[in-house]
Amino acid sequence: MGRILRTDSSNPDFFKLVALLDADLALRDGPDNAFYAQFNGIDVLKHCVVYYENDTFLGCGAIKRFNASAMEVKRMFVEPAARGKGIASLLLSELEKWTKELGYSHCVLETGLRQPEAIALYKKNDYTVIPNYPPYEGVENSVCFRKEL
Repeated sequence: MGRILRTDSSNPDFFKLVALLDADLALRDGPDNAFYAQFNGIDVLKHCVVYYENDTFLGCGAIKRFNASAMEVKRMFVEPAARGKGIASLLLSELEKWTKELGYSHCVLETGLRQPEAIALYKKNDYTVIPNYPPYEGVENSVCFRKEL
């Protein structure tokens, strides 16, 4: 069984996983990637998690303040070879727990239609589709979710 480390975006393992995520998204999103990339900076993320198994980092995620009652889930990624083992759900659960500890009542997030695995993950974990929030309003590839905690 693995372990989850709470950290921030200065963690080198988090940084390496996000680089893999960004490469994957660049392939999936093609010319649309530049639009999304502007909202995915990690230089100021204070609440990040990294999943380790046998001291190997395999997945990550983060939350950042969205508004007075919500945290936004960001930078979710699991190494392709480690997928299908429930790691993403463990990471998401830890982020939700941290959100509650910080005094927020719900999580929101945006993902793309070109990430069907992500959409399945969020639906499986009781997230509900909501209207796209700024800056994703009117963006056809975006789908936004919310979960009350």
